[in-house]
Amino acid sequence: MDGFLDETRGGVTELRVHGVSGTPPAGTLDHPHPRLVAGDGTTGFYRRWWAGGPPSGPHADVPGVRRREAYAWGNLTSGGRAIALWLLLLPFSLANLSYFMLPRPARGVRLRHVTEAAQRLFGLLLTGTLVGAVTRAAVDLVGWQCTAAGRACTYDTAPWWVRWLGELWGDEPSRRLAVTALVPLLVVVLLWGLARRTWLRDERAAPPATGAHGTTPPGAGAGGAAAPGADAAPPEAGARGPALLARSRMWHGAAPVWRLRVVHVAFSIASIAAAVAAPFAGTATGLALTVADAGVMLAAAVLATLPGIARRLDPHTGQRTPGWLTAACHVLRVAAPLAFLATIGAALAGMPARTDGTRAWWLPGIGIGAFQYAVTVGLGAFTLVTTFVLARMERPRERRALGGLAAWVVLMVAAGSANVMALGLLFWTAGFFGVPAGPSAPGPVGGKLFLDEPVWWTAGLVPLLLAGLVLVAVALWLIARAQARRLAPELKPYYLERDDARVVARTWALAGLTDRAGLVLGVLTGIGVAGSAAASAGYWLGLFTPDGGPAGLLATAGSWAMVAVVVALVAVGRRTYSDTRLRRTVGILWDICTFWPRAVHPLSPPCYTERVVPELMARVGVLAPTDRDQVVLSGHSQGSVLVAALVPQLGDVLRARVRLLTHGSPLRRLYAPFFPAYFGDAGLSAVRERVSWCNLYRLSDPIGGPVFRRVDPLAGGERDAVDRFCWDPARPGPGEPLPETRWHSGYWLEPSYDTALAGLVSVKPAA
Repeated sequence: MDGFLDETRGGVTELRVHGVSGTPPAGTLDHPHPRLVAGDGTTGFYRRWWAGGPPSGPHADVPGVRRREAYAWGNLTSGGRAIALWLLLLPFSLANLSYFMLPRPARGVRLRHVTEAAQRLFGLLLTGTLVGAVTRAAVDLVGWQCTAAGRACTYDTAPWWVRWLGELWGDEPSRRLAVTALVPLLVVVLLWGLARRTWLRDERAAPPATGAHGTTPPGAGAGGAAAPGADAAPPEAGARGPALLARSRMWHGAAPVWRLRVVHVAFSIASIAAAVAAPFAGTATGLALTVADAGVMLAAAVLATLPGIARRLDPHTGQRTPGWLTAACHVLRVAAPLAFLATIGAALAGMPARTDGTRAWWLPGIGIGAFQYAVTVGLGAFTLVTTFVLARMERPRERRALGGLAAWVVLMVAAGSANVMALGLLFWTAGFFGVPAGPSAPGPVGGKLFLDEPVWWTAGLVPLLLAGLVLVAVALWLIARAQARRLAPELKPYYLERDDARVVARTWALAGLTDRAGLVLGVLTGIGVAGSAAASAGYWLGLFTPDGGPAGLLATAGSWAMVAVVVALVAVGRRTYSDTRLRRTVGILWDICTFWPRAVHPLSPPCYTERVVPELMARVGVLAPTDRDQVVLSGHSQGSVLVAALVPQLGDVLRARVRLLTHGSPLRRLYAPFFPAYFGDAGLSAVRERVSWCNLYRLSDPIGGPVFRRVDPLAGGERDAVDRFCWDPARPGPGEPLPETRWHSGYWLEPSYDTALAGLVSVKPAA
């Protein structure tokens, strides 16, 4: 190759790990010509290529002495076009996040295990909510109602691809249901295919086999390179921080994710079959099929609550999952398709429906959805109580998001977002094929497609949530404004121009709103829960119906709002499929959500850390084979979280050759309060004790902040062993304009970055 590319190992390596949005290697290296030296197009290690030959200067690559390298992992979350479909899986990702937010007091192990089982069952019901919405839209609204003789889908104005069902089988509902059931089945197959593909790519990659002293058996790690790390025995049940992050099994989810995926897919397939069979339960065949389908759903729900279903085992100790549990999953994965095929076969053969005593439009068996909703509400109440008890048992000294109830709040947000998507789909389907109507709608049936009262009640909550969001936005604006007024006089000595202090104060105050994230989530969740309780009480007590007056107005407005949400998601997803820049922007959401493994929901977007951590472990071992070598792990934003999680995985010998340089880090600001069991005071202090660490932060940064304490002039200006403050915008000289604010980016361009990097390097290899 013409030009110069340093491909040597040893010496000092500055290994840069980017943050969210998939920063390209050229940006991470601050060099226009990056070249791949290890890895592949999905994740890889890059170095600078110099067209004019070996460079000179203090920052140039010198073979065997020093070099700059970048690790690019952004394609795991924003590189593939499948990310367009991930937008619909947000509730599943939030369910996984809630698992890792759960308090872990040493005295509450059994209660925590019960709560985790409830979270897994809640995750299963989230799958049921979204798959059930597709099932109801296709099987109920189209198959049972719209294509019946004389209904909306039999009119000449109806689309031909549904009109034929009414023309052919207008008086034979079982055949219509059998055909329309293929739509939700296709959705489940698509979810299964996406989850399996990412599982094969990421979660089956085992961490390198290592020993406690940093020795690696031959052939371990990427490319057979030595990748020392900690093969620690599983810590005690109340373990926290570094003990949890040091577990090799944490980033190895091959077996548990497979088992959970079997459970969720089987539950979904059986629920579709139950919707087809239940209307004909008045016959012997229909009853047998309904019982069989319900039996598969029940078996899946029971398996989801068992502790062993999601238990991760160290891939290097030879531990195995109980054989009966694996066998049960295999039986379930066979039973669900068989029950579905038997149901569809019987329906296509023709089964008489008994609708005596019911309205002609009402799909018998729809009460299964109401039962599932009741179970979801019960689980939500149960997890609220148990999470509260666990939080009180912990008695933390450090700040906890939402008083330790973040796990429950995020779980409720997951349920709320799932219901908005589900009901939005129902209203859109009813509006596309006919006219959405409530059970008490007057006049002839005609083109009306009926949705039951709980659906309309839930729709009525959406305007209340939007109003709450507006109020929260106004409150945040007032808070930022008051904070800016307070900061401006304090900044005047540092920014001498008349308006500069006020501009910087507004910038810093706006960035500080991130610390109110818990407040926003808490207020919106409170509105949603209170509204749901009021709507449920009104429905069960029969106080009034949502078909007139203020309640009817709210329900109608909410139905349109939810349809708008679904249409917007589809539009963004369609554009994301073809727009690389938008994929990168949407990928920011998944950079944050999918750091954690799929511990509760196996159909969510994949955990990139299960691939990133093993690859970084192996690469550090390659770059620092002797005590004369050092690797400075430079992590920006989410990259700082990755390198902090990597340190406990390294063995003692290799860890001594590693230094940590973080910038724009959300460790203290977001991860410590929301995930205290992993990144609380104990976890972060343990990382500081194990490696030399420097953290750069700005008060203009809405994401990053100090890891341990503020050391900026407004906080006293005391020096700290880890945290170092950076002025942003930089203070201008006399008569100079105020420099541009860098916010969360460009830390590699800070003068203090080079100073911190030089201070961390303790070895002096020969030039």
